[in-house]
Amino acid sequence: MAQNHCVVLDHRPGEDNVTSVQCFQFKECPMPTIEDGQILVKTLCLSVDPYMRNRLNQQTGTDYMSPLKLDSPIDGGGVGVIVESKSRHFCKGEILESFHWPWQEYAKYEVEGFNSLIVNKVESELVKNHVSLILGVLGIPGLTALLGISEMGHVVEGANQTIVVSGAAGACGSLAGQIVRLKGCTNVVGICGTADKCNFLKEELNFDNAINYKEDDVDAKLEEFCPNGIDVYFDNVGGNISNSVIRKMNKDSHIILCGQISMYNTSQPYPPPLDEETEQIREAQNITRERFLVLNYYDLFPKTLAELKELYQEGKLKYQETVSEGLESAPEAFVSMMAGGNIGKQIVHVADP
Repeated sequence: MAQNHCVVLDHRPGEDNVTSVQCFQFKECPMPTIEDGQILVKTLCLSVDPYMRNRLNQQTGTDYMSPLKLDSPIDGGGVGVIVESKSRHFCKGEILESFHWPWQEYAKYEVEGFNSLIVNKVESELVKNHVSLILGVLGIPGLTALLGISEMGHVVEGANQTIVVSGAAGACGSLAGQIVRLKGCTNVVGICGTADKCNFLKEELNFDNAINYKEDDVDAKLEEFCPNGIDVYFDNVGGNISNSVIRKMNKDSHIILCGQISMYNTSQPYPPPLDEETEQIREAQNITRERFLVLNYYDLFPKTLAELKELYQEGKLKYQETVSEGLESAPEAFVSMMAGGNIGKQIVHVADP
């Protein structure tokens, strides 16, 4: 019998504290046994995402996320393979993905009846050969980037628009900057936290310019790189960076409020309110700022995924991963991601099929 391990939440970091690896515990756990209507899966890879920081708190600050339980496995996006099935709907060897995959080497799913969990079969041969794609460019980050831009960006081809993307070297931002260029934006500016990330944006992803917020004067660089103002802001970070961007935005421009990673270690509600001065600017300039939640566009997922797949296969959409090896590396991967240690999508590789 194979051994089994999991990563559980040992203690909460506190609403206003930075998460440390000590908040998690990697430990041995029982190998699940399954009954009728259940499947046993082996985890292949896990997604590590900023939104999970909210779930470490007792109060998540949102109405659509529940807090993680102490001494229970963390869960999030994941991909795995069926190693045993007692369900007529699932077969051994099938690849599955779920938004609630436990941080566990082997796990069981109830897939029939009232208590069944949502797991989806991975049918695409493209994804079967690179399963983590379903967690990145062909998953929630890709959907968020493309749907955020198409549904809330008001991008008009030929209109000579400027877009600024914060968190631009992350999973979603790196895709958003490329997509908005394909949709017709003529000036794409990314904000990130290292010189290497700036080079990645300009040399690999074809951003026009990149700002290193840790070293550059953000206001001065926005003035230099956005001489005609800013028409669209894809906001992944919030805080002072967003205040600087909003001060430069044009009248009747649009903010795609995707994430606020700079605020996730605070007790602010989501989305956090702007400070008084910035809110006055937003109102005077009639800048839209509404929370974008990709799950509200579920009916558009099939069409959007087909478009993402086509762009990726044609080489028009580049995709980068930062990969940590082994389930035991998941806590460090999460802490690193929250500190900006990743370029592109942060993945934990747990096992091969």
